[in-house]
Amino acid sequence: MTSSIRGRNALFISVFFLLFFVVLLGASLRASAAPYAAMVIDARTGEVLHSRNANTRLHPASLTKMMTLYVVFQAVEHGEIGLDTKVKISKRSANEVPSKLGLKAGQRIELRYLIRAAAVKSANDAATALAEAISGSEARFARRMNRTAKSLGMTRTTFKNAHGLTADGHLSTAADMTTLGRHLFYDYPEYYNLFSRRSTDAKIRTVYNTNRKFLAAYKGADGIKTGYTRAAGSNLVASAERGNVRIITTVFGASGSAARNAKVAELMDMGFKRAPRHAQIRKPKLPVYAGNDTSPVGAKTIRVATAVQKSVRPVARPGGAVRVAVASNPALKTGIEEAIEMARSVVAPASENNSSQVAPKDSALPKPRPPKLDFTAQKPIAYAQDSGVVVTRASSSGGHHWGINVGTYPSRYKAERVLLKTALKEMATLDGALRKVTAGNKGHDAKFVGMSQEQADLACRRLEARGAECTTFGPS
Repeated sequence: MTSSIRGRNALFISVFFLLFFVVLLGASLRASAAPYAAMVIDARTGEVLHSRNANTRLHPASLTKMMTLYVVFQAVEHGEIGLDTKVKISKRSANEVPSKLGLKAGQRIELRYLIRAAAVKSANDAATALAEAISGSEARFARRMNRTAKSLGMTRTTFKNAHGLTADGHLSTAADMTTLGRHLFYDYPEYYNLFSRRSTDAKIRTVYNTNRKFLAAYKGADGIKTGYTRAAGSNLVASAERGNVRIITTVFGASGSAARNAKVAELMDMGFKRAPRHAQIRKPKLPVYAGNDTSPVGAKTIRVATAVQKSVRPVARPGGAVRVAVASNPALKTGIEEAIEMARSVVAPASENNSSQVAPKDSALPKPRPPKLDFTAQKPIAYAQDSGVVVTRASSSGGHHWGINVGTYPSRYKAERVLLKTALKEMATLDGALRKVTAGNKGHDAKFVGMSQEQADLACRRLEARGAECTTFGPS
């Protein structure tokens, strides 16, 4: 009987401790669960349609890569680096933890494939490689991310790395990430389509979108970015368009991807119900260009608060190139000589009436501008814009009647953006060409005009080699 009592006591004690540990485990899980936050906005106006804990600083996880990519797009636009630039992969990049593209230390890969891997696969090794390619080190790139975030109005965000893996102080908010998502859509529409691709070629292999289930399930969804770590929970910034309405929704701290997608879909539906059917688009202002910080990590910026004592005059521009151009072009020479003669006729009377005041031979003062310059020897070429403004350009030869078409786009804004991007990337052959947008039945044609046939052919060959669309057209 004693042994029976002892057995029951042992069983009771075992059950007690088992229940005790279950309670402790449940409390631990609740304590470690990521806080929930959400925001819904009308992307056209920026109006907030729903907000919950939206300004609470939380772990953004791979939503961080939205800023990484924003900075990369900015660097490409400003000519710091090209999409075809081959990036050498460092040991640090290659050793990042998954999710990964599978980069190897020492290999070289084009920037465009790193962008695709970071945007679609959310590859950590690609994100670090992008950071090092732009700023030389991830630490410097993180400082640039923070400067860019501040210029975008993301006041409660601090980045410590380019990939979003948990780090002390690496925090953001649902409100700030929603702001960033809106800027990505409006500031870089030519790159935004990356976020809607279910899969893409990243050179090493085909990668699949971490957000493909939501993109497939929710009508009108076309981006933007997922994120998950144990500390952050399951995060998503999503954008969807139906008719004239575009909604951006952000969720932090969901328990898993299925729960996250369901919650985002619920909030999206709420947004489409609350947003007005028609609203005037008010695009966000472009941020101040941050650029790279060349000072070493940890260095302090010293500002000298003293008045400028001396203004350095710029060195006079050499005239050799102008003289060569004039000597090789009789028509241009004739026009310039007529202009100079006209200028002399304007200045001469003042000199004759005040002969006692003779200007020094090398006077720094500019000569009076003639009231009218009439280059009658030159034949102007005029190109009428759709807005009614006529742009003219002086041409010294009759062969600059060719141009190139770099695509047809649904809006004038998109066509103008493509023209600007193309001009920056292909300055060697498009320098001097005029950008022109022509409205047609199929959309807005983006064109460069005022080129010779040789220039047009060369520009198209170079653009097509980069995978860009391009066709030439002549005077007819």
